[in-house]
Amino acid sequence: MFSRTDVLNLVRHSAAKRILILPHAVRQMSRPDRMISVTEIRSVIKNGELVEDYPEDVRGHSCLILGRGEYNRPIHVVCSPKDEYLAVITAYIPSALEWEDNFKKRK
Repeated sequence: MFSRTDVLNLVRHSAAKRILILPHAVRQMSRPDRMISVTEIRSVIKNGELVEDYPEDVRGHSCLILGRGEYNRPIHVVCSPKDEYLAVITAYIPSALEWEDNFKKRK
C-alpha cells in the first residue's frame, strides 16, 4: 500500500515522462461548461493534492487529484500512473452539490 505522498510522487514521475489524455477525458475537458486546458491539467498534476486513491481500479492503480485552474477554479483529475506515461482518465469541475466546500470530500 502506498502513502498519499508515494502516490503523488508516482503520478508526477509518470507525468514527467509523458501525459496521455484518454478520449473520455478529452470529451469531458472540451464540454462548453468546462473548457479545461492541457495547461490546467498539468498544473493540477504538478501542484494538486490527492483526494482519493483507487489501488484496485480495473484500469490499474488510479487516483483523484484536486488542483486549481484558471481563475482559481477547482479541477478534479482522475489519472493512472504507468511505467512510461501518466494516463489522464477524466477531468472535470467538481460540483458543490456533490462535494463538501473544499471539494475534497464527497457528500
